[in-house]
Formats: sequence, structure tokens, C-alpha cells
Amino acid sequence: MPTTSLPESLIATLPGGYYTSPETFAAEQEHIFESMWFCAARSSDLGKPGAYRTVTVGRESVLLTRARDNSVRAFFNVCRHRGARLCTQESGEVSRAFQCPYHAWTYDLQGKLVAAPNLTKMPDIDRTAYGLAKVAVTEWLGYVWICLADDPPSFEEQVVGEIVARLGDVGAIERYAVADLAVGRRIVYDVRANWKLIVENFMECYHCATIHPELTDVLPEFANGYAAQYFVGHGAEFGADVKGFTVDGSDGLDRIPTVAEDQDRRYYAITVKPQVFVNLVPDHVIFHRMYPLAVDRTVVECDWLYLKEVVDAGRDLSRSVELFDRVNRQDFAACERCQPAMSSRLYAGGGVLVPSEHHIGAFHDWVHDRLADRLPR
Repeated sequence: MPTTSLPESLIATLPGGYYTSPETFAAEQEHIFESMWFCAARSSDLGKPGAYRTVTVGRESVLLTRARDNSVRAFFNVCRHRGARLCTQESGEVSRAFQCPYHAWTYDLQGKLVAAPNLTKMPDIDRTAYGLAKVAVTEWLGYVWICLADDPPSFEEQVVGEIVARLGDVGAIERYAVADLAVGRRIVYDVRANWKLIVENFMECYHCATIHPELTDVLPEFANGYAAQYFVGHGAEFGADVKGFTVDGSDGLDRIPTVAEDQDRRYYAITVKPQVFVNLVPDHVIFHRMYPLAVDRTVVECDWLYLKEVVDAGRDLSRSVELFDRVNRQDFAACERCQPAMSSRLYAGGGVLVPSEHHIGAFHDWVHDRLADRLPR
């Protein structure tokens, strides 16, 4: 941290090394991404038994699939024999089992070892004990959440608690019926920046008037520099002449019927640490998932979710999608502009946060707490 005293209106940021150090990133992989609930995929990506998807969580590859009983299962994507990666594709479908491409050890959709060359000559092998290693999994908001920890933390406290802390109660998000919506568009962004820069950017709106002209046209209060999620329960109100959450303020799509009257014509932003952003508007939900792959590289998968009948009817989503796609690209470009400077000698002690960004300091404290004494403060 900077050693010089700061004016009362400023507080210090994390030092630049927190965004460039491989050692710091390794500690984050172990003590954040591999020990917390991580939003891995949309449930509809696993639409039927045998459908699968692989995701990177911290240092691990995880295999997600839907079993015959329609439950979602998660396993380390590692063959129990010699450690070969079981599935090398990002997604796909098998009929009944996963077979290792190295020695053909074969596992059913519940992870049990069902076949292997000469397995009958090894009667002492417990096919369950030598099945795929399970990962804790649950479904909420129509997404698959997993936790690699041996003793996972409370999902209610860690995940649902973040929603309650932001909106005031869980019913405020349940009224958007997120699990019942359909994916109208998905865009994947490969961002050359540290994941924390992306979180910090999403949490504040001091930059909104500078780089988000389309957004501030729709949400005029954002031009004042205060992010909506700074205030518990507050949603930014649409401009008086704005008809919908679209790139030109024109009409949106069919409103989600269970959205409350006091939620109409408002935008709510929620950060669910460590890697989820949720954006709520009356006719759709925008759901971001970050996959931190390196200290300076983060893949962000963004879903635009609408009423199923809107998607099935092939309605024009372009103006709706374009607004936040522009916001995303503007934000990610800003993060990529910051990333090179994190290694500058000028930023070795960090920078400063102005009053409308002070809540980011709580995020920095959270990072410190998760890493405990494993890194110098």
C-alpha cells in the first residue's frame, strides 16, 4: 500500500502486484476459486442425460453432466487410472458412459467405474471407490454451481446471502423467474486482464459518464458516478423518455410477468463473489460468469435471458442485446488498459479510490481475508 498519507476523501487500492503476481493468482485459485461456490454453466447446457460440459475452476478441470435420473453431476475431469483428462472437448454428448481415450477405463453418468481392460481379473477393485471423484453441485437460478472444497461452505450464506445483502430479500430476484427464462443470446469475451479489475469495474460507476454514453442515456442517474449496487435494494430508474432497456431506449421485449410494480422500469446490478454478475431489468436478465484462466486473462461468458415464448418465437433481440454488449466491450477495454500499468513501478504501491468507489475497498478487504496471511498485506 502507499506509505504516504492520503487526503480523507481517498483510500488506497491493492498494490499492483496483486494483479500481476503468479504467486498471488495461485493463492487465489486455491483459496478462492477452489474453495467457494463457483457458477459453472447454465442448466440448459446439460439439456438431457449424457450431455456434458467441461469447465476450468482454479487449477482443475471439472466435468459436468446430466445423469439418467435427470440430476446434474460434477466430477474432476481426471481418469482414476493414470490421470489422463477424460473429456478434452468443452461440450458434447455421450450415450451412456465416459471412456478415457488412453486406456479405455469407462465410467457411467453417475461416475461409477463400469468397464476397463482386464477388469474382471482385478476383482478386488471397488468400482465405486475407483469411480470418478465427485464435486459438490447444486442448481439455482437455472445455473449449475459447484464447489471443489472437501467441506463446502453454506450455499445459502455464500451465494444466496450475497443476493439478500444487495436486494434486501431473496424474493426480489425470485420474481424474475430466472430459472424459467431461456438463453436468447450468449457472448463469450476473452479479456486480457486480471479478474479483480473486472470485478472492481463492475462494482463502480465513476467511469459511466466517461465510457458508457448509451447506458447513461437509458439510466441517467449513472452519470452522477454512483453505482446502483452501492445502495441496498436500490434499482437505477430508466430515463423519463426511455421505453426499454435497449441500445436506443426503444421498446424492449415482453415483460417478465412476475416482476413487481416497484421493480418495473428499473435496473439492478448484483455481484456474487467471486465470479458472477447478475443484471435485472423488467424484460430480461443478463448473467455474467467469469473464468479466471491466468493472472492476466479472464474469459467472461454472458447470457441474455428472456421469456421462453420470446425466444421460441424468434423475436428480434438485437437492440436489447446490443446495449449491454457495448457496455461489456467498453468495460473490458478499460480493464485491458489498466492491466499493463499494474506492473509499472508507479503502481507498485497501488492507486486511490475516490468516495464513490470506497465500497471497492470492502472487496479488497475480502480478498485479503480470503488469502489470510499467505501473502504480505
